[in-house]
Amino acid sequence: MDIKLRFQPISFSWVALHPKPKGVIQFVGGAFFGTFAPMLFYRYLLECLFKQGYTIILLPFKFTFDHYLEAGFLIKEQYRLMPELVRMAQREGHEYETYLDDSNFSWIGHSIGCKYIALLEAFSALPTKPDELKKFIQELVEKTSPNLSSQQKAKKVEGIFNDIENLIHELKDKTHNAKQLVSYYVNKDATRNQGDFTESEVKIESIFIKSQPSLFLAPVNTGLESAIKPKVLADFIIRLGLNVRPTPQETYALIEKSDLFNLLGLISFSLDNIGKSTREWFINTFKKPPQDFRAVVKGGHLRPLGLRIDNLVLNFPDTFSIPLIESTNRRKAEFEVYVLQLVNYLEQKRHELKK
Repeated sequence: MDIKLRFQPISFSWVALHPKPKGVIQFVGGAFFGTFAPMLFYRYLLECLFKQGYTIILLPFKFTFDHYLEAGFLIKEQYRLMPELVRMAQREGHEYETYLDDSNFSWIGHSIGCKYIALLEAFSALPTKPDELKKFIQELVEKTSPNLSSQQKAKKVEGIFNDIENLIHELKDKTHNAKQLVSYYVNKDATRNQGDFTESEVKIESIFIKSQPSLFLAPVNTGLESAIKPKVLADFIIRLGLNVRPTPQETYALIEKSDLFNLLGLISFSLDNIGKSTREWFINTFKKPPQDFRAVVKGGHLRPLGLRIDNLVLNFPDTFSIPLIESTNRRKAEFEVYVLQLVNYLEQKRHELKK
């Protein structure tokens, strides 16, 4: 059966429902490409994933220095979409059981999109008690901002603490509402021959993404200096107190302290200088993911972009090693096959950990 990839606007996202989904892939693209028409720029990659049996959710994000805020938006959107997936699947006559368990949801990020996903994974390990959470943040700030005055550190700790506390409270409400709506829609299914479906049967293991696999494509964790040139101007703005939140150092510290990322895959590109330092940190410092869950592929930072036109793919190359136009067979053999392989490996590992 040849099923066409067709996106519908739902909430703040774009959703392509698979009639028999074996999972849900939430895709967060890079700056610009992930914000404006990701269904166009990443079309061929998304088609390949859809054909493997996945419902696809495109999560656009706004350009902002506050990455805490944007990561929070993405996870809140997941809980807005869970009941909508059930409702839409019922309307279309599709299977919907996959949407009743959040461990069937996974993430793929490209470039800066990976940072938002990494933050959500790291947040999964945050202490739940307020005093322990504040102590955790104090240690983080002491480690990553040693040059700040005591007053500046205290202000920074308070700001991060309030943001995360507010997000946690919001997510508790969102998960409760999602469970209510999901059970409501399931019980409206006239073809279902079982008893009442209760909220407790909707499986949400963590308010963040602890049980959900993630695949990073050319991940980037950089600060203001990569977005603003020349560097002297970026340094001046940072001295004025403006920078991304969290900074690259804070992000790395959050990832390390979480001791998670056991369902992570990483694809890097041989000629990608933009994501080089981030890639090296994951492999050499963090030492995750293991070798079997990594791949190095020919091309530059923009290799994941590509639009299929019949049996050809129009690429957006940032290196001469990748042609502007190539056959779908060649393109898939040199890139998408690695994505599909790692998605499959991560799915197998998720099932093993769930036993």
